[in-house]
Amino acid sequence: MAAAPTQLAFALFSLLFLLASSATAAKHKDPQNLIRSSCVHASYPTLCLRTLSTYSGPANSSRDLAQAAVKVSLTRARRVSNYLTTKVAGKSKKERSALSDCVEQMATTVDELSRTLGELKHLRGETFQWQMSNAETWVSAALTDEDTCLDGFDGVDGQLKSDVKRKITNVAKITSNALYMINRLDESRGKNRLNP
Repeated sequence: MAAAPTQLAFALFSLLFLLASSATAAKHKDPQNLIRSSCVHASYPTLCLRTLSTYSGPANSSRDLAQAAVKVSLTRARRVSNYLTTKVAGKSKKERSALSDCVEQMATTVDELSRTLGELKHLRGETFQWQMSNAETWVSAALTDEDTCLDGFDGVDGQLKSDVKRKITNVAKITSNALYMINRLDESRGKNRLNP
């Protein structure tokens, strides 16, 4: 009769162990957990988590996250570029000059992020390192362009400067997070062989 409680306890323990194991396995496959663990060390973790958590595409691997981060950055850069070219007009000569330069810089940023996304979509094992180098270079250049846009507003005061600064700073933070995700993908290659 004493064997029955022992068997029941063993069966209960086994069931709990299986439930815990399946919960752990599900946790590692959950895209939200991948996003959280990936964003924790990004330059702007809260922004990273917010922008990637609402991303509607796949986010099941480091490669997916790098592509998603670049897509988000590209979308934001396009919005700001559109805003600068269609909704903003400079009043003074300095404002118009700064705005004109900024429009150029943002167009270049959009091009560089587009090229980066194209590279990330077509990663191949034999050219992986070269492609990652291209992606890192282009995103770094996009960050430089965004900074250069802001530099053009030195000596300009007023609402135009604060609006442009707010929008460009946001894009720069998202772009910085995209660069982090690309670097993370590059580093993970040594741990897990890429299967494009």
